[in-house]
Amino acid sequence: MPVLVVVGAQWGDEGKGKIIDLLTERADVVARYQGGHNAGHTVVVGMDEFILHLIPSGILHKGKKCIIGNGVVVDPAALIEEMDGLIKRGIKFDAGLLISGNAHLIMPYHKAIDVASERLKGNKKIGTTGRGIGPAYADKINRKGIRMADLLSPERFREKLTINVGEANFLLERFYNAPLIHQDEVYDEYLRYAQRLKKYITDTTLYINEAVAKKKKVLAEGAQGTHLDVDHGTYPFVTSSNPTAGGACTGLGIAPNTIGEIVGIVKAYTTRVGSGPFPTELENAMGEHLRERGREYGATTGRARRCGWMDTLIVRHAARVNGFTSIALTKLDVLDTLDEINICVGYRYKGKLYREMPSDLEVLEQCTPQYITMPGWKQTTIGIKKYAQLPKKARNYVEKVCRLCGVKPSIISTGARRDETIILEKPFQKAAKR
Repeated sequence: MPVLVVVGAQWGDEGKGKIIDLLTERADVVARYQGGHNAGHTVVVGMDEFILHLIPSGILHKGKKCIIGNGVVVDPAALIEEMDGLIKRGIKFDAGLLISGNAHLIMPYHKAIDVASERLKGNKKIGTTGRGIGPAYADKINRKGIRMADLLSPERFREKLTINVGEANFLLERFYNAPLIHQDEVYDEYLRYAQRLKKYITDTTLYINEAVAKKKKVLAEGAQGTHLDVDHGTYPFVTSSNPTAGGACTGLGIAPNTIGEIVGIVKAYTTRVGSGPFPTELENAMGEHLRERGREYGATTGRARRCGWMDTLIVRHAARVNGFTSIALTKLDVLDTLDEINICVGYRYKGKLYREMPSDLEVLEQCTPQYITMPGWKQTTIGIKKYAQLPKKARNYVEKVCRLCGVKPSIISTGARRDETIILEKPFQKAAKR
C-alpha cells in the first residue's frame, strides 16, 4: 500500500503546500486529485517562495513524476501561465509532468456563468473565486463536459463546443443578462493551448497504477479542506469536488486498498475564506493579530482570511470522515506571543450542548462556542526541529489538541521554510509496514 494521501482538516489554507513539499522528498510520484486553480499551495524553498495552483508541489524536486489527475478541472490558460512562471524561475519539468486526458476543461462560459451567478445571489453569495470551477464540475456531472483529450481531436472539440456555447449563451443572455461567448474565438484559443499541452496529456490512471504495482511511493495531494467537501462540508458553502481522502480514489483512479497513510493537515488555529459558518471566528483585535502574524491572505486571490481559535469538533469530524493515521500541525509559531489560547471543545445552541460537529447549518451559524483556556508559552518556537526543545506549555497545547481530536501528530511545523519542522514519524513508514 504505497499511497500516502494528504488532506486539509479544516476549511483549506492549513499549510498543505509546505507539508506536501516536505513529504515529496520521500515520494516517487506526486498526484493532485481534485479542485482547480482556485486553490493555491505556497512552498518556501530557501529564500524563494513558490505559489502553485494546479501543478503538484513535487515539481520543485528533481526526478519526481507530477500528475494532474482526472478529478481536477483545468483552465489551460492558467496552467500554461503557471508552467511559464516555473520555467522563468529555472524549474525544468518536461518529462516530469503528466496530465490526465480525462480531466475536464474550464471554458470561458464557465467563468462567465460563475461570475454572473454570484452577482445574482446578492448578499447570499457562496464566495467563489469566479474562476469557473463550479460550473465546470456541473457540466461534468451533467455529462456534457469537455475533457483534455478532446483538445487532441479538433473535430470532436468543435462539435462539443458548438452545443455547449449555444446552451451557455442562451443562459447568459436570457437569465443573467450578461455578454455572450464567441465560439470561433474560443475554438481558436483552445486549439493553441492544445499545441502547447498535447505532449503532457496521457492516461494517468494507468501510469499511477503501474507505479503502485512497482511499489513506488505515491503522494496524493488534495486542494481545499474537508469542510469544503461538497458532500461532507458546510454545504452549500463548499467547493464543487471531494477534497476528502475518498476523492483520491475517484480523482486518480486508484483502489482504496492501495492507501497506506492519510495525513490530515491541521492549522494550530482556524481560518476560513469566503462565506459560510465559522463558530470560532474572532471578529476583533485577536482575529486581526492572527491574520497579520500568520499572513492569512489567500495565495490565489489575496483575500483576507477569517481567523479564529482552534475548533476540535471540526478536526475530529475530519479525522472520522478521512480516517487520518496522523496529523501535521502547522503554524504553531503564530501563537508564540499570546498570553492565553482558547480551544473550542463544544457548541451551545438553544440550551443544548454539542460535543460533536452537527450537520445542521443553522446550529453552526448561531451556536456559541464552548472553550477551554490554556496558558501561552510566550517564547519563540520558530525553527525548532526537536519536539523536546519546544516550550513545555507549547507541548501541552499540542498534546491537548491531539487528544481532543483523537489523532496523534507526525509532523509539527515551526515556520514557513522546509527545515523549520519537527518530524515525529517519517512518511510512508506505515505504508511500508502494512
